[in-house]
Amino acid sequence: MQQALEDFYQIAKERPTSTLRLSSLADYCVETLSRLGLSEAETEATVPGFGRPKQWDVAWQYDGKYRLAISLKSIMRNVPGTVPNRIDDLMGEVANLQLYSPEIVIGYLMVFDVSQDPSGEWARLLESRLQALSGRSAPAWSIGMLEGAALTRVDFSGPRPRLLSDPDGPELMLRKLVEEVRRRNPGIPYPPKTQP
Repeated sequence: MQQALEDFYQIAKERPTSTLRLSSLADYCVETLSRLGLSEAETEATVPGFGRPKQWDVAWQYDGKYRLAISLKSIMRNVPGTVPNRIDDLMGEVANLQLYSPEIVIGYLMVFDVSQDPSGEWARLLESRLQALSGRSAPAWSIGMLEGAALTRVDFSGPRPRLLSDPDGPELMLRKLVEEVRRRNPGIPYPPKTQP
């Protein structure tokens, strides 16, 4: 995760609006999902939705249908304007996808630059909203909620990014997502165990 954040930071410093800044985080998710038994996840996958198809940063399909979608977001400036927009975007994107495919598992991984939020007020608000919208699991499949979210607090004010959140937070979220995918799709084969 630290290396993914360093790559993210380098691109964000040089080209703050570049969509490539999230590619290292997408690669981290793909590698972690593969290690957890869901190999061949895609990046920048166009996933069908009820209103329209949408490109998700990471997605995984089984038997010709997407079973997992992950959105990667960053909040690097204009925190008071961006946090409410991210919450609105999340609910809209999630509902669009779930109305088309109610059983799909959805996760959000957000990187938050705490140097742009000195009081910590906006990070706390965002985290509380993410917690309230997370935890979707059978049989309570509420439209507009997601299965897992991780808010990764990073201080980008120095020469290197300083991770302030639990470094295992994103992997714990990905583990939860994989568990939900397997629970809803019991036919997914487990990878063969490697012999010592």
